[in-house]
Amino acid sequence: MSTYRAIQVTSPGRMELVTRRLVDPGPGRVRLRVEACGICHTDSITVDGGMPGISYPRVPGHEVIGRIDALGEGVSGWKIGQRVGVGLLAGHCGVCAPCRRGDFVDCANQPMSGVHHDGGYAESVIAIPSGLASIPDNFSSADAAPMLCAGVTMFNALRRSSAEPGDLVAVQGVGGLGHLAVQFAARMGFRVAAIARGPEKEEFARQLGADHYIDSKAGDPVAALQALGGAKVIVATASDSKSMSELFGGLALRGRMIVAGAGNSPIEVSPMLLLFGSRGIEGTLTGSSFDSEETLTFSLLHKVKPMIETVPLEQAAEGYQRMLSNKARFRMVIVMGQ
Repeated sequence: MSTYRAIQVTSPGRMELVTRRLVDPGPGRVRLRVEACGICHTDSITVDGGMPGISYPRVPGHEVIGRIDALGEGVSGWKIGQRVGVGLLAGHCGVCAPCRRGDFVDCANQPMSGVHHDGGYAESVIAIPSGLASIPDNFSSADAAPMLCAGVTMFNALRRSSAEPGDLVAVQGVGGLGHLAVQFAARMGFRVAAIARGPEKEEFARQLGADHYIDSKAGDPVAALQALGGAKVIVATASDSKSMSELFGGLALRGRMIVAGAGNSPIEVSPMLLLFGSRGIEGTLTGSSFDSEETLTFSLLHKVKPMIETVPLEQAAEGYQRMLSNKARFRMVIVMGQ
């Protein structure tokens, strides 16, 4: 094929389906024939112009699964036909101070897929080899796509936390991030408390693996967590800084709130809760390509799976709006050829 289709953003809020000429990968690059691409809330920094200095037109998408169909000069370790994925962090430079320490997530020269270069809302994409993750045969492309952002974010947050098996871990929200966090936390051996609004979500939360369900509409979630002994970790997935602030008091001594949802306002925390009890708050930012591989391996072993809705490329804009309006259950995925 000499052309491919893509959804490009021409200016903030304007998406269009276009046909582009297929190009060969340059030195140190690979080309993927895309099979699936997740639609993530972070795509809004491209679609709605949330990233200062972004240039248009730009193809969004950073939960990309495809097969390598061309290798640029100098690329080794990967082969034609291999199924791989690319997450938000498109590849590290290897020479900055964080990279030299092995901290590839915080690479000072880290390009982001679908932001600094074209992403996966397309039938073809050019990728950096250091950003590639190998995809296990038993993971479908549609199911694997959300694991390269939502999945690895929750997996890393929990496995690198201070919680130990048997500790109480609370997950705020059971949506796109939270429904994966509950599954991971349960499979890692934590006691899991799911926090959401309304009694109708309790059965679903327990099906995911939650031991306790706290309805934040029916009572005080801080009191409920403290009645359970306090949470060693609270994973905050909702993009609501106010609710995070209100929940902080539910931490146990030396507990940590791990922030995964990005709200627009500051998180307010009482210094008294920080000082008396040595509590803390920290963020979690996705993971490296190798982290993605470990996320997929763990998920296969322990049957962690995202709940997805799929759309064809032609309906990517509709899928994006469904995600943005919180109507998706729970991750939207573009599937090529659907």
